[in-house]
Amino acid sequence: MSALLCLIAGVVSCYVIVYYCVIRGASCSSSVKLKGRTAIVTGSNTGIGKTTALDLAKRGARVILACRNKEKAEAAAFDIRRESGNNQVVFMQLDLASFKSVRSFAENFLKTEPRLDILINNAGVMGPGRTEDGFGLAFGVNHLGHFLLTNLLLERLQQCGPSRVVNVAALLHRCGTIDFPLLASKKDLVSGQSAWHNFRAYCNSKLCNVLFTRELANRLEGTSVTCYSLHPGVIYTELCRSMSLWLQLLMIPLSKLFFLDLEAGSQTTLHCALQQGIEPLSGRYFSNCTLQQVGAKGRDDALAKKLWEG
Repeated sequence: MSALLCLIAGVVSCYVIVYYCVIRGASCSSSVKLKGRTAIVTGSNTGIGKTTALDLAKRGARVILACRNKEKAEAAAFDIRRESGNNQVVFMQLDLASFKSVRSFAENFLKTEPRLDILINNAGVMGPGRTEDGFGLAFGVNHLGHFLLTNLLLERLQQCGPSRVVNVAALLHRCGTIDFPLLASKKDLVSGQSAWHNFRAYCNSKLCNVLFTRELANRLEGTSVTCYSLHPGVIYTELCRSMSLWLQLLMIPLSKLFFLDLEAGSQTTLHCALQQGIEPLSGRYFSNCTLQQVGAKGRDDALAKKLWEG
């Protein structure tokens, strides 16, 4: 019995060491306060978006929750105001699957908000379907919606500089590809709607996030706006929300043991949004709160320019 207890204790100790040294990763070390500054976080009614918005609110920022679902976003805004003690947390409706909605959001924001200091393009989807404008859902929401939103708000960001754009990508960008003939014919980067196609579409959209950040940095060189892309870590809500019910149930115990929680998953986003001294690294990619090398396709400036102009 004593030998069994020692074995169990050893396994638990090893897991704790691995979790905190390898899985959990680094934390944002910035202590900057944000009173008088305004931040937009897309997809911030749940998951790491909500956790990110809460941290910004605790630092004194005026935080705009840019979300599609009004009921969930207003509930999230209430939670964040209560927990942070900051009443400057508001919901503004944004459906990234609709160019009309993106333009309406930008118009409303520019009319009512005098500042924009931080834009965090956090929202993301992985699943079947099409946007209102006929594009594949992952490509349309994860890339095109944020691409349009950023460009519509870019002048305000420049007026309020130094300011930042943070694009939440993923390590899976390394598995992504961009097929321009397919995009021209199908308005998507995949040819089907199967589970495999949905996974591929997500990877492709994350490569688009990395390339968009790279080209945006090139175009903003010499201005007071910097931009960064990042991998937030492996987070249960990100990977599993589009899976079948039985697969989600299977993943729950694994997620509790090996995936990041929401607070840990928001740290690299916060690092890119807040850390002083990383301005010379505009256009680069971060993971675990440190600069990382992107995949080969993510370093292709010609590909990034073609995606922007295409």
